[in-house]
Amino acid sequence: MSVSIGLHMPNGFAGANRHGAARIAQLAESLGYESLWTADHVVLPSPRVDPSPLEPEAPLLDVVVSLAFLAAHTERILLATGCVVLPQRDPRVLAKQLASVDVLSGGRLVFGAAAGYLEPELRALGVPMAERGARTDEYLRVIRTLWEDERPAFHGRFADFKDVDAHPRPLQPHVPVVVGGHSPAAHRRAAALADGWYGWMLGLRAAAAQVEAVRAAGPSLHVTVTPARRLDAATIRSYADLGVDRLVVAVPPGLPLADLEAFVERNAPGRLLG
Repeated sequence: MSVSIGLHMPNGFAGANRHGAARIAQLAESLGYESLWTADHVVLPSPRVDPSPLEPEAPLLDVVVSLAFLAAHTERILLATGCVVLPQRDPRVLAKQLASVDVLSGGRLVFGAAAGYLEPELRALGVPMAERGARTDEYLRVIRTLWEDERPAFHGRFADFKDVDAHPRPLQPHVPVVVGGHSPAAHRRAAALADGWYGWMLGLRAAAAQVEAVRAAGPSLHVTVTPARRLDAATIRSYADLGVDRLVVAVPPGLPLADLEAFVERNAPGRLLG
């Protein structure tokens, strides 16, 4: 099976401090995980309301700061945003931050981005829900311009600049971009502006439907899924048969460090894939 295994949310709960984050990252690398995916919520609704995934008191380190820290404590494992809520970030600042992570990590960045879904979070950061898709599309183009164009310039609805540049550029000539989301708009966005697509908490039937829709939008897209079920070799094979290229294991929220270490070891690629 040619399915790689990643780990999601090393920047939360027991990983939301220097000791826990370093320990989990180094353990995951030593066990053969392909990638680490940091979760992103700048603020959370308080009190908690649906569909917020976490209580407002949940400790969650910044998605990009965490990657810089993890880069300093690892050597080989890919470092991914999984996913940045892109419309609530200034794309020019984010492009600089992520390029810095790619440089400091030796070219290990994977840029995952999504439009977001928590209205209270987006509203608190000045983003109308109705604009989040348009902002995401535009901001992806802005970031690519700053990373890859010889003379970066952009004239859009939400960003406008020329006669500027930003160095260092990412070490990778083409940083992999992954778009998250289950809607047709997200599928189209991935096909038009990214290299891959990310589906969150999908069982086999839901994954089958999503992969079919993604392949219709972009046949060559790399497909990443966080499964909504416990993994074993047979289950991994089933996802692979659907066309999934990478499975990212979600860390259960709130585990103390010792239990989190045991979870990471239990789901290690070598143990699951044999």
